[in-house]
Amino acid sequence: MTKEEIIRNYGSLSLAYIGDAAYGLMAREYLLKNVSADNGRLHNKTKDFVSAHAQSIFLQKILPVLTEDEQAVVRRGRNVKSHSHPKNADIGEYHSATGFEALWGYLYLSRDRQRMANLFEIIVNTIS
Repeated sequence: MTKEEIIRNYGSLSLAYIGDAAYGLMAREYLLKNVSADNGRLHNKTKDFVSAHAQSIFLQKILPVLTEDEQAVVRRGRNVKSHSHPKNADIGEYHSATGFEALWGYLYLSRDRQRMANLFEIIVNTIS
């Protein structure tokens, strides 16, 4: 499927749905390889990557390097009307996190693993 077909065939919440899983898996794999800890501590460290608050910060870090198409996906995701309410984030962070996850879904479905890896490296360098 081309990137244009992905944009045409999937709504922002669908992209965010799959992006949440793809990004979460990358974060967990990174932690398994780089942090020696028990499962409870790994779970807590995972929150540093996957919380709405963290994702909104990471989005700001990667925005300058995003292509126009990627920025458009983020904007669509950020502006989508959602019926769920954030538990541990304000509404602005929640919308930013949805845009962030939509981007990851877009990249995952377009099979652009190298781009995902490049952006994830920026995120890891933000934490380090």
